[in-house]
Amino acid sequence: MSDFARQQSEFQRAILTDDGSILSEILDSPRETRDTLFGVYRHAYGSRLVEAVRNDHELLHRFLGDEMFDDMGHAYVKARPSEHPNLRWFSQGLPEFLRSTEPYSSHPVLADLAALEKALNDAFDAGEGDVLALEAMAGFAPEMWNELVFRPHPSAARIDLTTNAVAIWMALKNDETPPDVETLAEPARVLTWRQDTTPMFRELPAEEAMMWDEASGGIPFGVLCEMLATYDDPDNAAARGAGYLHGWITAGLLTAASIRE
Repeated sequence: MSDFARQQSEFQRAILTDDGSILSEILDSPRETRDTLFGVYRHAYGSRLVEAVRNDHELLHRFLGDEMFDDMGHAYVKARPSEHPNLRWFSQGLPEFLRSTEPYSSHPVLADLAALEKALNDAFDAGEGDVLALEAMAGFAPEMWNELVFRPHPSAARIDLTTNAVAIWMALKNDETPPDVETLAEPARVLTWRQDTTPMFRELPAEEAMMWDEASGGIPFGVLCEMLATYDDPDNAAARGAGYLHGWITAGLLTAASIRE
């Protein structure tokens, strides 16, 4: 490695790790010290990463305001150095950072808002997949339905939120004053996905969330209906299951249905 290449590598490492030992290889300029010059590069690098986080979490930024968001962003940059050449993936760890790091972990709504925005971003970037049509279901005889299993669309994902982050997100999205933060008696069960090119989400009732989670794991329709019978009236469990399934298909949440092997 040439001396210049070594210096480039060391300079990059110093910026990434905040290591001041590189200063011995930097000259003062007529107007500024080497500390100031190096600080310009170091600050610009951190600010660019914070900008990437801001772009991915527009509504969290709006909720926190410029100063608080920038403070949080720089804390995230310091705690989670970038390990991917694509800035799109830098903010992937933000919900967990907010959930586990003080003082942010004392305000669970921050992690919830970040998780919801992350899920919508992920839905937008998810891979393509066929969309199961209602007409395809007519090809299965009634006696085969108990053995039907379903494949979720690649963009579909489920998250649980412990606060009223959905209501806050909606208010912020509509340029309205968000409601006061509330901790929910039970988690909000949110399903995110991409319909055509638009990221979507909706809250699921507990019963439907259970059915979705189990169906996503390959549980056949007949067993799903048995599970539904434990939630409510067992006599119409199959009808409720069919209703949920109809909604998933019309929303483009499934790519395929097949007989369990």
